Order: sequence, then structure tokens, then C-alpha cells
Amino acid sequence: MKKKIWLWNHYATDMYDNRGGRHYWFAENLIKQGYEVTIFCANTYHNKSEFIDVGNKKYTTDTIDSIPFVFVKTAPALGNGIDRVKNMGLFYLNIFNVAKDYIKYNGKPDVIIASSVHPLTMVAGIQMANRLKIPCICEVRDLWPEAIFSFNKAKEKSLLGRVLTTGEHWIYKKADALIFTKEGDTDYILEKKWDIKQGGDIDLNKCHYINNGVDLENFELTADINTFVDKDLDTNKFNVIYVGAIRPVNNIGNILDAAKILIAEDDIQFLIYGDGNEKEMLETRVREEKLTNVKMKGFVNKKTIPFILSKSSVNILNYSSTKYNWSRGNSSNKLFEYMASGKPIISTVKMGYSIIKKYNCGIELENSTPKELANAIIDIKNLSSTEYDLIARNAKNGAKDFDFKKLTLKLIDIIESVDKSKEKEVL
Repeated sequence: MKKKIWLWNHYATDMYDNRGGRHYWFAENLIKQGYEVTIFCANTYHNKSEFIDVGNKKYTTDTIDSIPFVFVKTAPALGNGIDRVKNMGLFYLNIFNVAKDYIKYNGKPDVIIASSVHPLTMVAGIQMANRLKIPCICEVRDLWPEAIFSFNKAKEKSLLGRVLTTGEHWIYKKADALIFTKEGDTDYILEKKWDIKQGGDIDLNKCHYINNGVDLENFELTADINTFVDKDLDTNKFNVIYVGAIRPVNNIGNILDAAKILIAEDDIQFLIYGDGNEKEMLETRVREEKLTNVKMKGFVNKKTIPFILSKSSVNILNYSSTKYNWSRGNSSNKLFEYMASGKPIISTVKMGYSIIKKYNCGIELENSTPKELANAIIDIKNLSSTEYDLIARNAKNGAKDFDFKKLTLKLIDIIESVDKSKEKEVL
């Protein structure tokens, strides 16, 4: 008999629209392995005013590529203010009634996988699973509230900070299994002394690591199908490419500073694809500083990214070294797209549990300075064809370990282990 798996991810609406993404690919591969999977998400899109109309009901459904989606009624939220809090709260409050109603027509699940970004989804997953007497796997894709503290949106020792930390601890304790997307995230539990060995109440044996990754087959197919005309991609220049958000944490100004150092290198050009709240400021810099070797390309459809990366010479994984704790590793989707493109990678920050170092597929900078970045670009450019091809091949081969076909097998092991432990508990 097929096991029913519910995947709860508030923001999976974008995956429905893009027909891709972590839980979309998990669902797709779980279904191929004989599981019955349903994705529950909000009827709103992240940071967009558009929404999926549910009428007067609490939810609506649709199926795409054999994956059923349940869209839970919420309210649109732009930015990170009160509307965002309301959006999260409505998803939490409404999903219980939605789940009960869905069970009437489709039967109850065998396992709930509740995924952050925000913790209320995991709280709801644990509470619903307890009512149904089934296991709940909590997937922690971002360490809340540590990320909030690091961006100074709340103080750790404030009342709000203590409440958030207590809630986080409760989730880790109550979940039947925990999935972290960075290899070193369990170090956080050790730092907090929440593990059993240090007198805490969290069993590290229930903590697992499944990073983000890439659907390699889809990536390669998309690169062939979704081509587009961009004369800068078709030159014989050495293309230094960045694709992604343009926000303070991405520190794109650092790339511009490196470009200024390399302005005399006529055969090197910097192509920056993406959008964000620093885009206009950086475009102004390019104009005023006459950075003729930099092209700010703006927003591009996600489906064109594999094609863009196929034209790169080196890909820049660019972050601020001070606005995030990189000691536990990296779960950036961009990293695995870069690897899948089979091109060398330069990371402007040195990562703990480094995937780039493990697979020898690029360079990590020690100090994240523009000069160091410029030197790394020149170093990659000056490699012999044999040396360059080896690094490129390492990137491509490394991506195979993060293909969602392989990652789904890890998820199945966790699903089966919690299901068996719950059976013993009931007996």
C-alpha cells in the first residue's frame, strides 16, 4: 500500500508556478518511488501581490505533473512588516481546518514533512501529526531565530528573542526527525547544549542532513530549450557571471570593486543577472564610475539560468562575510546550479563544511576583498586548459551527489525510519 506523504511549505506556491524547486522535485521523485505526495502551501506568492483565488473557501487544489497542490487561504504580504506576520499567522490558523477537510476526501497521511522558512509551519505540522498519531519530520532550511539576530531585527536576550529561542527548542524536541540543509547545522544544537550528551533533551540521532540541490536532468534540458539572445554571452570574452538576488547580504558592490581593478583587462567582462533592493544603486555606480566591463542585466526568468551559466567562464558565489554565519556550510540553490553548469566557482567567503573545497571545484577567498577577488579571477583565467577542465569536471561530477534523485533516497530513509519508530511507540 502506498504511503501518503504531506509536504507543508508555506512558500511552495512559487514551485507550483515554476514547476521546479526543492519540494517539487522531492514530490516528483517520491511519486516515482511509489509514494502518494501532496504539497500544502499558501495561496499567495512570496513578495508578490498576485495570488491563487480560493473564492469563499479556505483552500483550493490543483494538480500539475501528477503532484497535487493544496493552496491554503492567506493574505498577500509585501515586505517584512505586519502584513508578513499576518500572512504567516493565517497560514498557521487555516491549515488545521484545511487538513481536516482534505482528510475527509483523501484519507489521512502516514507522515507530515513540515518545512520552514518560518517556524509556524513546523509548529502546525507537529500539532497536526500529534492529533493524527503519525510522525512529523521538521525540515529546518534556515536557522530561526539566529538569522533574525544576525540581521539585528531582534536581540537574542530580549523578550522576543527568548520566546523565539524557546519555540525553536520546542520544535527540535517534539519533531520525530529533523532535516537540516547545511551539514554543520547540528553544531548549533551542540553550541546551545541542547543535546542529550550535554544534559539536554534532543537526540542527535534524529538529526539528518539533506542539502539543497539540483535536478540535473531538468537543468540540462532547460539549458538546451530555454535559450535567449544576449550578445554579451556570445562574445569570446572571459565571462565572469553572477546570477541571483542583489541585496546587502549578496554584497554585489564587491564585484564592482573587483571589476574596477580589472578595467584594463579588455577580454574580461562581468555579467550580473538578478534583481533586488540594491540594483538601482549599483547601476548608478556602473554609470558614474564608467565601469564599461560590467553589464547589469536585471531580472531574468529562472528557466533561462542554465543557459546563461552554460556561457560563463567562471561563476561568482558572492556574499557578505559579516552578515551571515557561514561556519556551518552553504545551502544556496545557486551553488548547485553553478556546479551543474560545469564551470569553476569563486566564493567570496570561506565556508565551513566547504562543498567547493570537498569537490575541488573552485576557489574560496580568505578575506573577501576586491583585490583578492580580482586576483582569483585572473588565476582562473590563466589556468591551462587541462587545469581548467579538471576543475570544471569536478564541479559537474560533484553536482551528481546533489541531484534530487539521490537526495530523495536520503529523504525516503528518514521517512521509513520515523514511520517504524512511530509504529513501535503505538505498540
